[in-house]
Amino acid sequence: MGPLNADSRWMAAALALSERSRGRTAPNPNVGCVIVKQGRVVGRGWTQPGGRPHAEAMALAEAGEAARGATVYTTLEPCAHVSPRGPACSDLLVAAGVARVVAALGDPDARTNGQGAERLRAAGIDVAEGVAEAGARAAMAGFLTRQAKGRPFVTLKLATSLDGRIAMASGESRWITGPEARAHAHVERARHEAILVGRATFEADAPGLDVRLPGLEDRSPRRLLLTRGKGETGWEVLASPSAIANLETVDHLLVEGGAETASSFLRAGLVDRLLLYRAPILIGAGRDALGDIGLADLASAHGRWKLNDTRTLGSDRLEVYAAS
Repeated sequence: MGPLNADSRWMAAALALSERSRGRTAPNPNVGCVIVKQGRVVGRGWTQPGGRPHAEAMALAEAGEAARGATVYTTLEPCAHVSPRGPACSDLLVAAGVARVVAALGDPDARTNGQGAERLRAAGIDVAEGVAEAGARAAMAGFLTRQAKGRPFVTLKLATSLDGRIAMASGESRWITGPEARAHAHVERARHEAILVGRATFEADAPGLDVRLPGLEDRSPRRLLLTRGKGETGWEVLASPSAIANLETVDHLLVEGGAETASSFLRAGLVDRLLLYRAPILIGAGRDALGDIGLADLASAHGRWKLNDTRTLGSDRLEVYAAS
């Protein structure tokens, strides 16, 4: 296996580790790290809940003296700033005597933004960047969106019939999709810091919005209600979609409905990712998945979404789209 293939392989392992903490580290990024020596993993780490310890610190603690002369694979440039909650990872790597650091992408945080890599190079450590960059951007989309746009990364979930209905005309909607699709949706909930519905969905369904999968119950997200009216016990109120920019420690937001809420986020251009669960049923006269999303003409509807993934979940079909 050549050096390039080896770098890609080990970075893939680091990226897999980073996914373990997605939705639990904000405002810090969910980073993964693998330390390799003589073709063997001697340390692994991923950003812990609340943002500390960082992935590199966790991996170095596991590696111990074996880190000396090793290669470190991290999905984000090691930080250069000292925090009251922990030292700079670039300083830890220098002190550990690692020989090489491979980072998937640079850290856009102004407190690091190239300074971490410079510190490593100044200490004689070989630094390579850009390995599996696309994968790292996808894995840390929440942190990167917050840095670039000042708001969370927003995923809109829609569960519809083949003819685009989310409920019967009476409002009955349980259940359009089957148990496999619903279980997948709960996994998605566990990967987000917060989840949002509108007033109509709240009043019609009294949703719990918790994670009901064994072992993941403690990862239920914060519950948000989009309404201009009064709040409800146990819920945080947002008056408009743009108010998501003010949410603290939320870098991944899941919007679950209903139709007007989904449409309002689309009209505002605030949807980054679309989860479309489609059941093999026809409802006919029923409630539409969406209302007006602000399109001026049909031509402007094209080119807005790119299909990233598709899979079968029981009898249902999931399509995942990214905003172009």
